[in-house]
Amino acid sequence: MKSTVNKLENSQVELIVEVEGDVWTNAQEQSYKNAVKNLEVDGFRKGQVPAAVAKSHIKNEMTMLDAVELVAQEALIAGIDANDIILVATPELQVEAISDTATTLKFICTVKPEVKLGDYKGLDIEVAEVTVTDTEVEEELNSMLDKHAELVSKDGEVVEGDTTVIDFKGFKGDEAFEGGEAENFSLEIGSGQFIPGFEEQLVGLKAGDTKDVELAFPEDYHVEDLKGQDVVFKVTLHEVKERQVPELNDDFALDVDLEEVKNLEDLKNHVRSQIEFNKAAEVARDHENELLSTIVDNAEVEIPEIMVEQETDRLYQDMKMRIEQQGIPFDQFIAMTGQDDSVLRENLAEDALRQVKLRLVLDEISEVEKIEVSDEDLASEYAQLAEQYNMELEAIKEAISKENIEYDLKIRKAYDLVKELN
Repeated sequence: MKSTVNKLENSQVELIVEVEGDVWTNAQEQSYKNAVKNLEVDGFRKGQVPAAVAKSHIKNEMTMLDAVELVAQEALIAGIDANDIILVATPELQVEAISDTATTLKFICTVKPEVKLGDYKGLDIEVAEVTVTDTEVEEELNSMLDKHAELVSKDGEVVEGDTTVIDFKGFKGDEAFEGGEAENFSLEIGSGQFIPGFEEQLVGLKAGDTKDVELAFPEDYHVEDLKGQDVVFKVTLHEVKERQVPELNDDFALDVDLEEVKNLEDLKNHVRSQIEFNKAAEVARDHENELLSTIVDNAEVEIPEIMVEQETDRLYQDMKMRIEQQGIPFDQFIAMTGQDDSVLRENLAEDALRQVKLRLVLDEISEVEKIEVSDEDLASEYAQLAEQYNMELEAIKEAISKENIEYDLKIRKAYDLVKELN
């Protein structure tokens, strides 16, 4: 098959393939046989129409067009291989010419765009200094104390921050309303768990007290019959609990139960080290993100819209899978976030564009730097994937092509090389 390529705009080319000889003859013969097999003529069973009768019912133009469908894939593959074309989307097929002896097919192909790299070596991107202040250590220690606080019964009056154990029953007029009753209910004062005005009226009470809490439901309350309505809650207070925060001392340090911590000084050192470790990791992430953003911004590439659409679809499906793995129906998640499907995709499109450009830039760097993937690299990656997904090695190899693995490894190696060069 002869083929030629003409460059178009927007990362498109037209691939013209001429199909002739035995390939075209055999395709027409197969097309005619298919037509005879499916032909229906009154007086004959389907597929049993005599050849002379069939010939009068089957138009040559139709068999040739059907023959195009039979050879199109083979012609496309031959043209791609002969011209080193890298497709990024399904091509559009056009029939340029057709006859008994040959057909000329034109494929409008969206191809991998050309990337003009900018600077990606020796970039002067400052790495932030990691420091840990005494205040940060103190705040983290207080947070640890707060997490170890316990609720302990007390005899005194309810104050902000106490937890009360109450019975309550709500009335609108003389009638109790649905959902307004509970026994031995734990309520932290100041948590905002109840409607405005309820918790505040429990301040000053003691265990054993009763009180009629009078208030009005908000105008925007979710129950229609209670919106803006005056109600009374009859409340009985059974118990008052206060939060007791442990003292910051050696005993608390031991209670934290860390192997290397034997006293308060050890705990402070441990906290400082953890804060420093987390900050260093954050600084490293920020530096890498800025580095990648810089090499992407320095490069010039015109990205076909179809690549952005495909990446947007991938990000959308990935988000959908992660949300549903948490047990949340995806349509419910969209409703909760106040978005519709089109808005969500639009928001993802910007990230998709950035991801596509980053991959193209790293791919180009891998070509320029002649990065290679060894058989050992492939074997190691397949083994890790088999372990990760708890699948047999051969099953993983069938599920993920060698070409896809090689591409991912090249991108990763290019990414690591950029970090080394900066």
